[in-house]
Amino acid sequence: MSMGRYAASTDPEAGRDGDGAVLLRSPSGATARVSLHGGQVVSWKNDRGDELLFTSSKAIMKPPKAMRGGIPICFPQFGNCGTLERHGFARNRMWALDEEHPGLSRSDSGSRSLVDLILKPSEEDQKSWPHSFEFRLRISLTKDGDLSLVSRIRNVNGKPFSFSFAYHTYLSVSDISEVRIEGLETLDYLDNLSQRERHTEQGDAITFESEVDRVYVSSPNVIAVLDHEKKRTFVIRKDGLPDTVVWNPWEKKAKTMADFGDEEYKQTLCVDAAAAERPITLRPGEEWTGRLELSAVPSTNCSDHLDQPGIM
Repeated sequence: MSMGRYAASTDPEAGRDGDGAVLLRSPSGATARVSLHGGQVVSWKNDRGDELLFTSSKAIMKPPKAMRGGIPICFPQFGNCGTLERHGFARNRMWALDEEHPGLSRSDSGSRSLVDLILKPSEEDQKSWPHSFEFRLRISLTKDGDLSLVSRIRNVNGKPFSFSFAYHTYLSVSDISEVRIEGLETLDYLDNLSQRERHTEQGDAITFESEVDRVYVSSPNVIAVLDHEKKRTFVIRKDGLPDTVVWNPWEKKAKTMADFGDEEYKQTLCVDAAAAERPITLRPGEEWTGRLELSAVPSTNCSDHLDQPGIM
């Protein structure tokens, strides 16, 4: 990627919580907004200004609470499968601009479409999870407006550690009943609504008419989410992340969530690139990389994108 062609700027009012944010802009006019709280992408808009990620109207925008929407980073734990807070602590921490790998510097802040962030554990983090790591996150927009996230986690500890991970991606959809997912058919999945029982997907495509919370294991690196009403397809490409999590709370659970509107389940679908079934283990000095790339294309063109290989 050429680093001198795209615009980026810091926006101290972004996120409505005063934590500071970075605004990325591609030549096509697409934008992405990244909050330093959680290292979280909180907005991704196409060249027409359409918001492609969902954020709840009831989202809590004040740390330490994670914001309901965008793309929270789940690390070092996904879900409740462990001793830490749900989805781990990375989404609730303040990240810093990575000075060693500067994607955005004061001298040329008008010329880049990427930002490099870094998270290191605090003393408090190490009380609950006693491991030393460096988590580097690069968020970028391609010239066509595709959104890319690359996470690199290095063990700087003297002993191995294991973790699970997910890009908890809230896609904005017109109506959940008009959406289907292609690419996960015939796969095994763990059903979180029934004590992680293992099942095999039977449908030709996944559609929605009730609450869903599943981990599709050993999933392909390219998946499509088709929104019939908007005639838009999200193409999800991933690398280093073997699983795909699919979640929608539906009506009953939505009403129990304080930071989620009662009817908002109709407007979003979470499709997460994840390492959830089996933890990733890093020996001292080892580094893991997990990549996600999101494209939003007219549904008539999506077959061309699905034929392309996964990102590397």
